Amino acid sequence: MGKQRLALWLAQCLVCEKEEACGECRACRLVGSLQHPDVHWFVPLELSKKGADADKQVELVAEALAEEMTARREQAMYQAPGGLASHGIAAVRLLLRRLSLTPAMGRRKVFIVGDAERLVPQRGMEDAANALLKALEEPPADSVIVLTTADPEALLPTVMSRVVRVRVARVADSVVTDFAQQMLGITTKAELVERVRSAEGCIGRLLAPTGDSGVASRRAEELLGAGQKGAATPYALALSQMPFQARGGFTEMLDALAGRLRAEAKTGGETQKLVEAIARVMDAREWAQGNVNPQLVTAVLAEDLAGVEHG
Repeated sequence: MGKQRLALWLAQCLVCEKEEACGECRACRLVGSLQHPDVHWFVPLELSKKGADADKQVELVAEALAEEMTARREQAMYQAPGGLASHGIAAVRLLLRRLSLTPAMGRRKVFIVGDAERLVPQRGMEDAANALLKALEEPPADSVIVLTTADPEALLPTVMSRVVRVRVARVADSVVTDFAQQMLGITTKAELVERVRSAEGCIGRLLAPTGDSGVASRRAEELLGAGQKGAATPYALALSQMPFQARGGFTEMLDALAGRLRAEAKTGGETQKLVEAIARVMDAREWAQGNVNPQLVTAVLAEDLAGVEHG
């Protein structure tokens, strides 16, 4: 809907030399180019490597965020984070460290936590959300924290109780249509109608990959239900998994599975079981990236998910 763009505009308002988000002063230009030293944009990350200790993990998050901001400066129309990307405890530690610093340029610091619902639904994320609570309870007088989320109910109630809630309405279909035509070059009427319908008032969804995700979704559904169909089913499903597909369709299936579990949580599923299930998917994704045989990972994961009820 443009929530994070709105957050960046608020940041301009807060650091603008004229205090009106003029868009022309040095501070506003730096915010617009994602280079203002006092505006910190935290987005969900899926780190490719792990740190040996807490300090190293924070360092890796800082490096990954810097790389992501560089990419977004070069291509402002970025896609949504992957299914397993999250705000880990290391990211929150980094935020808290920066929160304690004196503003480098102006009088204020601004912290934008995009897709803040990713603070919760994975193992260890409860710690991240709780650590952030301390900052929300008593933020420094020179700092403003802005959370954006597409699913506010996924945030901890204690987080929700400490923020001012602002709802951002969906974008009119006419605006989405204009964007699709002018920025993405979609001219075929049938494709235009379908893409606008699927976007549901969210321009960001137009930027999602348009490839065939049906296979990954189907495999995710099969895996989720395998453990409930008898002891042999998980192994049959595992043997059908290509053994050397860890970085292709297999990881796509795991992303789809994480999305499926997150959707179950939104419909009122058993939260604790779903949190544990998503943690298992995270582990599986990490194993896959480490070149563990996907057949073995599939068999273990199917057993781990056997107790998760789904509709």
